[in-house]
Amino acid sequence: MDIKIGETNTFAATGGKPFDKSQPTIVFIHGAGLDHSVWSLQTRYFAYHGQNVLAVDLPGHGRTPGPVPDSVPDFADWVMAVLEALDIKQAALVGHSLGSLIAYAAAARYPERVTALALLGTAIPMGVTDLLLNAAKDNDHAAYDMVTLWGHSPDGQTGANKAPGLWMTGGSVSLLERSAPGVLHAGLTAANNYRDGLEIASNIKCPTLLVLGTRDAMTPIKAAKPLAEAIPNVRVITLPNCGHMMMAEQPDEVLDALISIL
Repeated sequence: MDIKIGETNTFAATGGKPFDKSQPTIVFIHGAGLDHSVWSLQTRYFAYHGQNVLAVDLPGHGRTPGPVPDSVPDFADWVMAVLEALDIKQAALVGHSLGSLIAYAAAARYPERVTALALLGTAIPMGVTDLLLNAAKDNDHAAYDMVTLWGHSPDGQTGANKAPGLWMTGGSVSLLERSAPGVLHAGLTAANNYRDGLEIASNIKCPTLLVLGTRDAMTPIKAAKPLAEAIPNVRVITLPNCGHMMMAEQPDEVLDALISIL
């Protein structure tokens, strides 16, 4: 569906069901350079189990035009603008990678608006290596290759998809290739620059879930420990042998984790 925010049409996938304001709402927020399609399995499940699903395309990503916000707080304000546009008073937020920082910042900045929070592949700070940032800034295809290589576990790079015939790393590169020039760099820069988020962790009042992969090279479990210790009412689920692109590598396990809080 298209959501009008100012003069811009924002796109959000609804999991195959029409939006129904009388139902509770879950907002799914993807990572840098990606789009709503990374949530296909999870959004469809919740849409067919009595909840509104809004898998948004962030500004500059997918079907939503830019510009890309400069910072994680700006992204968080944009998410709230989506809810305002639909007159949604409260929603659960689910975010992956950069999306996890956006969901976290939104929950900390607007605690009365967020009913539950799920952060996948997350850490604060979420440092990005200069090698990747520079390649993304130059719109070098090597940036897509690095995200794909570091984003998948060894199993995920050797044909371990549960759906026969699907190639996880090839799909990841293809999705990143669809992003406009500068979009990946803008998203990675926003994530890299969000350094002081732990200071507002105590503002989060809703139940919170962290979903972490044991083979995640981009946001290792040890990097998420300060966040897990800072957020009140938090629970952590670890996915064995899972990399950063967990919705592709272990879609059923991710869904089960989300069901436990949503």
